Amino acid sequence: MPRESLKSKQERAKSILEILYEQYPDAHCALIHNTPLELLVATILSAQCTDKKVNQVTQTLFQKYKCPEDYASVDYHELEQDIKSIGLFRSKAKNLIKMGQRLVDVYDSKVPDKMDDLTSLGGVGRKTANVVLGNIFGINEGIVVDTHVGRITSLLGLTNKKDAKAIEIDLVKVFKHHQKEWTIISHLFIDHGRAICIARRPKCYDCPLATLCPAKPF
Repeated sequence: MPRESLKSKQERAKSILEILYEQYPDAHCALIHNTPLELLVATILSAQCTDKKVNQVTQTLFQKYKCPEDYASVDYHELEQDIKSIGLFRSKAKNLIKMGQRLVDVYDSKVPDKMDDLTSLGGVGRKTANVVLGNIFGINEGIVVDTHVGRITSLLGLTNKKDAKAIEIDLVKVFKHHQKEWTIISHLFIDHGRAICIARRPKCYDCPLATLCPAKPF
């Protein structure tokens, strides 16, 4: 099979987007939050954990920790207990404290709106920074690549990379003409991964993207 050109991928990606918009008109960030800090914390907690579980934990966590100072000054073991039902809770507790301390010391207790500043915070990589930039500040600097986005875009032949950063580079090229939509694009793929393209039991015969998917079994 000949290698698909970038232009061809871009055209196919446009068709994929049109279908996903129609299929998931209410696609949005599933992490419950009311402030930039809350979304930052929730996204840090979401690594290797479901949004549903994170929302259960943050329902009480956000009542106790309301500002960066609360995270900066809390005893590590106390915070660890507050998030112990979440995977990787020990490292996440350490990262949340480091995050709070840096926000207080460097950013006047405000969540910054630049990629380099965000990724200087404890527990924050490009994925978390893109979530905050896109959903809080409306800045589409990159595309969030979680397990759903990475898996589905690979199946669709939009990338052949395995590393999240490399996948993002590919997707930025493929969706080059849709930069204003980069934030919603990840939500669309995530919703599709939860509803149809389920990792262990994909519903390929019910998939509205089947005609555009090289990985379909028929």
